[in-house]
Order: sequence, then C-alpha cells, then structure tokens
Amino acid sequence: MSIPASDPQQDVRVSLVGEDALLFVFSPITESEAPLEVQRRIWQLYEWLDPQRDALGLLEIVPGMGNLLLRASQKTLLNTLQDLVLTRWPQLNATETEGRTIEIPVYYGGSDGPDIEYVAEQCGISIPALIDAHSNRSYRVYCLGFQPGFAYLGGLDKRLVLPRRETPRLAIAPGSVAIAGKQTAIYPSESPGGWHIIGHTEVSLFTPSKSPITLLQIGDSVRFVPIGGTK
Repeated sequence: MSIPASDPQQDVRVSLVGEDALLFVFSPITESEAPLEVQRRIWQLYEWLDPQRDALGLLEIVPGMGNLLLRASQKTLLNTLQDLVLTRWPQLNATETEGRTIEIPVYYGGSDGPDIEYVAEQCGISIPALIDAHSNRSYRVYCLGFQPGFAYLGGLDKRLVLPRRETPRLAIAPGSVAIAGKQTAIYPSESPGGWHIIGHTEVSLFTPSKSPITLLQIGDSVRFVPIGGTK
C-alpha cells in the first residue's frame, strides 16, 4: 500500500514482510543513496521506537537506506505499529542530530588499495587527487547492514561516483576501504564483495566482546585520515 506523507512529493509505502514484519519505505533511492533529510528522520524514528521495544512487542528495529523494518512478537501488533509509525512520521523533522566524529587512518593504494589506479582512471583524476577527494570530507553513517559492523557512509565526492565492479571478488580482506555508487565503506570482516578497494585500515569495526559490538553507529560522522605509504 502507499500512504501519503507530510511532503506531497513523498509517499510512505508499507509492505508486509513474511508474517511478522512491516517494511516502511520513506524515499525512493537514487544511485544507491536516500536523501540525508529522509535518513535523519529515520534515525529519529528509530530513537523514538527503541525505548518502547518491550511495550510495543518489537523484536527488531532495522533502519535501512530510506526505509525501516519492524518485526513484532505477534502478528496482531502489526496494525498498531503501522498506525504509530504513520502518525509519528509527519511529526519528525530533518534537523541535525548530535553524533560522534570518528577518524579512521587509511593506507591508500598499493597492495592495500588494488583498485585505486582503475578508479582514478575511470574518474579522470590523479591518484593524489583521488586520495584528497576521499579523505577531505566528513561522511555520515546512513545505516548498518550486509555484515556486522558494515556501515554505509553517505557523502562521497561526486567525482568518485562509480558503479560497482562487473565481477565481484570472492574474498575481500577485513579493513578494506572501498567505494561504490555514491557511498564509501569499510569491510569489517572477510567476505565477497563488488566494491572498488582503494585502501586499508587497521581499525577494527566489529568486536563481539565489546559494547556496542560495532565501532560505527547510525548518525556518526566519519573522516578518513591518510597515513604515509602502504603497509
């Protein structure tokens, strides 16, 4: 179904996922990224719902890119949750929220960034200009997903926007710094992936023994700091 939102140019689309979950889509995604204003409202919605998990019978609250997934303990709660979200959404605004700023040291290029020459060539810039464009910005954690600790970072320089690799790699090393579409990210653990790898960091993004277990949280700001040479 599609429910009109407070913005006449934007609809809230609600879909049943399985038997116990609802997916609210607040914004169409353009080039793999939702508008930051929409994402800020999703963060606020998450912060409002999170303290009410037990009272509302919520098993999961999963903020995504332009969307939010709610899973309930009972199917009968879904209509109540839908009404709550659709009532609350127009009351939210896109004001800036306080988040942490985290600096990530990065080795760019060489064996740490095997795709950096290809990316520079495709983007029509030099490697030093690419490193400057990637590191001289503040990114926002739009959402977490794909694997524990994997943060989708919005705010990539337009000069670096590039589709994913035609052939994904079967194994990408933990700590790999990569770009794809309009975003950048760091692989927390080894996995397949189709993003372009331009660097590497020694910072751990997922530590099960810590609380929270993921270094980056939604709404955080991230800055990449180049460090000399490759490892």
